[in-house]
Amino acid sequence: MTGKRGRRLMRMRGLVRKEFLQVLRDPSALAIAFVLPVVLLLLFGYGVSLDAERVPIALVVEKPTPDTNSFCGELEQSIYFEPIFLHGMAAAQQALMEGQVDAILHLRADFSDRLRRPGGASIQLIVNGIDANTSRIVNGYVDGVYAKWLEHRAMQLGQPLAEPVIVEHRIWFNANVRSRNYLVPGVVALIMTLIGSLLTALLMAREWERGTMEALMVTPVSMLEVLLGKILPYFVLGMGGLALSVVMAVWLFAVPLRGSIWVLLLGSSLFLLTALGMGLFISTVTRVQFVAAQVAIIATFLPAFILSGFIFDIGSMPRPIQWITQIIPARYYVALLKTTFLAGDVWSVVVPNCAALAVMAMVFLGITRLLARKRLD
Repeated sequence: MTGKRGRRLMRMRGLVRKEFLQVLRDPSALAIAFVLPVVLLLLFGYGVSLDAERVPIALVVEKPTPDTNSFCGELEQSIYFEPIFLHGMAAAQQALMEGQVDAILHLRADFSDRLRRPGGASIQLIVNGIDANTSRIVNGYVDGVYAKWLEHRAMQLGQPLAEPVIVEHRIWFNANVRSRNYLVPGVVALIMTLIGSLLTALLMAREWERGTMEALMVTPVSMLEVLLGKILPYFVLGMGGLALSVVMAVWLFAVPLRGSIWVLLLGSSLFLLTALGMGLFISTVTRVQFVAAQVAIIATFLPAFILSGFIFDIGSMPRPIQWITQIIPARYYVALLKTTFLAGDVWSVVVPNCAALAVMAMVFLGITRLLARKRLD
């Protein structure tokens, strides 16, 4: 029995060594594992932003007064706007039609007079509604600047600011409202998806095309040993990509890591095993690199990008789509990552998502084991 176990360990060691050598000698595998994470993190960390800053806005003041000058000065000091003073609404509307500005702020001639009346003064805001998200953000920013200006004005005049309801804003977990803190953890999920499923599916299919897999079939190794020999090296490769991604997220992009590193490692290990199972399943079924790449992108990467809550809120999706997201492994991993990075170890979130990933890992690895047979048909 000991001799049989020893021979099995020797075969496993040989298979793992072969996989590591194959990865090290394959520039494409190293690029997917270590270069692609850097590119994606730099792209989403620096190049992609959901924040609206320096929004060009047209200012039309019918009658300049100290009050209008004060309000325009408050607007100019805001980091969110880049005011452009125009004469007349016709010029402002033309600029909005041509895309030179995203909004028009119109102060009527009786602005100062109405400020001194009980009802107060109103401002007219016209926003380009083509991008609904940006229009809502601009509307909220203008409301905030106007409320802040009214508060400053009341303090200067020594008057109390008449407010029927005082709202105290308190933002949890992402106090600075930086979209980078929201995007970078989601990019980590994309990176782990690419390393786990796409890389594994491509390299396994390549072995079928080159005939090296057939060479393994005539050796004493079992199919279980072949699968384990594939999983272990790519698991190490995936965890290396995770370490690189976390270091860049924390030290380069200043994304807080408030949760335990052990929780992050546990959740990432479960998701990586799930992704490896999906990649092995795809390669077992297809055995062709082109087909494996197409299936892996459609079945793993696109759902991880669109249906995981990475960018698009799942709660805002139609109910049938929300049901479909229940079978997307990246959904649970994205929720786990965002909670671990921004909120900490919230066990009511960590435990269910880790359990879901564990079940999915067992399902995909189990299906792959059932379908993988030591035969050439």
